[in-house]
Amino acid sequence: MKQLRILNTRDVKRLQKLLGEQHGAAMPADVAFLQDHKNHIFLVTRDVMRVDLEQLRLNSLGLYVGEMNAYGELRLSIEGSQLLGLHATKNICELDAEQVRAYFRGEEITLDPSQQPEGQPFLLLKYRNDFLGAAKCKDGKLLNYLPKVHRTHDIIL
Repeated sequence: MKQLRILNTRDVKRLQKLLGEQHGAAMPADVAFLQDHKNHIFLVTRDVMRVDLEQLRLNSLGLYVGEMNAYGELRLSIEGSQLLGLHATKNICELDAEQVRAYFRGEEITLDPSQQPEGQPFLLLKYRNDFLGAAKCKDGKLLNYLPKVHRTHDIIL
């Protein structure tokens, strides 16, 4: 069985640098990060270092904050975007009510030229004061990564 591994200082610095480049913010410094065999990143308290993870059979531990893809880009989860979004300074896409409805239906969203990012493909999605997740911008469209379990046709804004 594949194990969760605690990210070392070098990996955490690389992760924080990547978050700074993508969104102008960083995760809290007083936490630890775990990574699984699918490159999912989990945020946990530093107390996890006292536990011998080799002796446990775990699929996940802590808060799922995102996934590192094959190109070295980090796609934040809904919870990761909510945690980081309050401190983010760039690559934030403000959605209107109709775009939010389309997003929750699982559709791709066509962006206005003013909403498109400058270089970084992943955007934090925001509606008013709420962060909804992250999406990849490709050819002027937001690719929808919202899991099917979160999709709905009935949303009240």
